[in-house]
Amino acid sequence: MDAWSTALPDWKERILQGRSLVPDLPLFRSEADRALRIFKRLRIPDVIGKPTMAEAAADWLFRFVEAFFGSYDPETDRRALQEFFLMIPKKNNKSSGGGALMLTALIMNKRPQGGFQIVAPTKTIADISFKQAMDTVKADPELTKLLHMQPAIRRITNLRTEATLQIKAADTETVTGGKDLGTMIDETHEFARKPRADHVFTELRGALAARPDGFLFQTTTQSKEPPSGVFRSELSMARGVRDGEIKLPLLPILYELPVEVSAEGGWKKREYWHLVNPNMGRSVEEDFLERELRKAERTGPAALALLASQHFNVEIGVSLLSDAWAGAEFWRGPPNGEASNVDEGLTIENVIRRSEVIVVGIDGGGLDDLLGLAVLGRCETTGHWLLWNHAWAHEIVKERRKAIAPRLDDLAALGQLTFCKNPGEDVAEAAALVMQIEGSGKLAEEAAVGVDSYGVAEIVKALTGDDGIDEKRIVGIPQGWQLTGAIKTAERNLAGGTLKHPGLELMDFVVGNARVEPKGNAITINKQASGTAKIDPLMATFNAVVLMGRNPRAYRAYQMFFAG
Repeated sequence: MDAWSTALPDWKERILQGRSLVPDLPLFRSEADRALRIFKRLRIPDVIGKPTMAEAAADWLFRFVEAFFGSYDPETDRRALQEFFLMIPKKNNKSSGGGALMLTALIMNKRPQGGFQIVAPTKTIADISFKQAMDTVKADPELTKLLHMQPAIRRITNLRTEATLQIKAADTETVTGGKDLGTMIDETHEFARKPRADHVFTELRGALAARPDGFLFQTTTQSKEPPSGVFRSELSMARGVRDGEIKLPLLPILYELPVEVSAEGGWKKREYWHLVNPNMGRSVEEDFLERELRKAERTGPAALALLASQHFNVEIGVSLLSDAWAGAEFWRGPPNGEASNVDEGLTIENVIRRSEVIVVGIDGGGLDDLLGLAVLGRCETTGHWLLWNHAWAHEIVKERRKAIAPRLDDLAALGQLTFCKNPGEDVAEAAALVMQIEGSGKLAEEAAVGVDSYGVAEIVKALTGDDGIDEKRIVGIPQGWQLTGAIKTAERNLAGGTLKHPGLELMDFVVGNARVEPKGNAITINKQASGTAKIDPLMATFNAVVLMGRNPRAYRAYQMFFAG
């Protein structure tokens, strides 16, 4: 067994019992003890009385510092662990503790002119981080003799070794691996919105190859929206190491409740709060969390989702904002929590096999749009509606919509979105799936395919070519306020547990993007209200709901009637 394995197969029991999430490791005690002495001496400059870390920090942070520095072998100048991933809720000494850890690294460093950096997501956060570090140094007269500060460039230099700690802003400065010995990334989840962030992380890791004494340290809270991009992949890797599925020299410390405990509002129970907020009673107060919970419950689902993600590290499945579509709240299950709308085995083949009749909705397709497809069947045994979706995008959309490019890459990797190089590929592939359904004999006899009235021509051409379907079976669906009935019908079916879907991340994304605008007594969900985010597969779903609401029968049944 690897003595340096950081897997914690019993992590659920550990966190529910309030035990340490740092595994037992064969630490190099001289390094661990020296680092802890330095770290504990550092003062917290923005707290009354400027207490030392020894006085104000909690034991969990001391255990982490020991593991961080105790994994360094002073004889071989190599680290047994080179990566560290800390996910902890807000106000738990994450950033200030991380900054103090980086100052400790700057003081302990033996490599001449070693370079360290803290990478913040924005200039504002970088400025705050530097001020915190600078004030920490100023609070100790001995440190001011050792460390030279340059506020104009956010740099601190160890005068004895000429090693430097540079604080950078990812939104305004170039972030690379370069020759840096150690990097701290503050708020990894914020990098999910940055194009090519995965390339930056690759470069930062590449710097470790030539520096066996180097490290990459990430601190973050849970994302305010469903994890995506580089945050999704980094969190998945950290969980994989923790669960023993991946073997890497990485120490993951994840203060999150097991899903079975946090689900269905379980995170609201006060008995769990201190388990994911290890600084409870220090920098986090239970009364504060109680007040915030009461306010969020009065405000609505969006406020609750934000509170859950930021103060309890609960992963959000579907974004819920104040102007969100009402169906988003019930997307994964009815309000009573006794059933689920998610049927993970629901492929297009299963929809065809289980349905007595099927309709199709199509929407979008511009060069900077998605083309959304919705296949909606009526179950032969239960009468429930069975929904399957797919989307296509042209490569150019990643340049025109850089903010969502990482998310689209994620969806493509999952096989839920297909990137096209040439115009027309998306429509041709969508038409092929329609013909697959037609071949089963279950496509509706009359109004079979519903499309946006403004985007009919190209889709009609693809569907009515050689061996295609009759043009009369393709229906233009009026948009805007005229979709109100379909929107409300979808809401009711989701709330009633009679609309089943496979729980695709694609649909979590677009359902979370949907924004509602009131129009007199009606409502609209449209691309303008939803901004640059994409909702095309959801609009395709509403198109299909319009047709299913007409109580169609299968073309096969129509043929059999006349044949008989």
